[in-house]
Amino acid sequence: MSKIPLAGVIGSPVGHSKSPLVHGSWLRDYGLRGHYVPLHVDSDNLEPMLRAMPHMGFVGANVTIPHKEQVLALADDVSPVAARIGAANTLSFGANGRIHADNTDGYGFLANVRQSAPDWVAERAPALVLGAGGAARAIIVALLDAGVPELRLSNRTRARAQTLAQEFGPRVRVCDWDDRARGLDDLGLLVNTSSLGMVGNPALDMPLDGLSPDALVTDIVYTPLMTDLLQQAQDRGNAVVDGLGMLLHQAVPGFERWFGHRPEVTDDLRKLVLGQ
Repeated sequence: MSKIPLAGVIGSPVGHSKSPLVHGSWLRDYGLRGHYVPLHVDSDNLEPMLRAMPHMGFVGANVTIPHKEQVLALADDVSPVAARIGAANTLSFGANGRIHADNTDGYGFLANVRQSAPDWVAERAPALVLGAGGAARAIIVALLDAGVPELRLSNRTRARAQTLAQEFGPRVRVCDWDDRARGLDDLGLLVNTSSLGMVGNPALDMPLDGLSPDALVTDIVYTPLMTDLLQQAQDRGNAVVDGLGMLLHQAVPGFERWFGHRPEVTDDLRKLVLGQ
């Protein structure tokens, strides 16, 4: 009998991760052999752990904070999208122990938007991205590849936004944080990738007076699920997409690679993760 495939999520800390819940649910729902476990791994132990995992029966792993950048240097093969983003969240292990690194965060973001707002068309209008951290990098790459004509980027520290604009090319234009509301003109998509608005963090102050009623508003924060930004947008009639779906959709490619079945992101899965 073939070995039972193992996968997991590597982080420090890792106890907060929803990934074991998501993957465990899929394994049960589809009646698949396999296990998915949380793995608390410190940075000093990351490389020996990764090298040992293929020999322990692991077929892959998700990677979360603070290891997403470090695993790129340790991987034997890096996907083009992970190289552009500069971080990896999904690892696959070859039979010979080779480590392949990929990044599915941008895929998860777009899949969430397209599932929740199927009428949104990337090529139709500019997008405004708030924040310039790791999540922003993945979303910028995804939106540029999807065909947004212009991507406006605003961050509390302008220099970080300028660095990304120089890296990703002329379609990315920096807006000063104090003038971020001016970037709403003719917008098709507003994305908050910053931690502002998350439980325990300051609120995101983002006036939406100049936003077209046809624009879509999304927030990658999912605690709370309905952030002040999303509530404000919904109250004025804009379509909104919460951040939970990105978390769920980014898990799909890895699960399919490791366990051989492409899972679906359903309302029941959302309710499970939300504890409803």
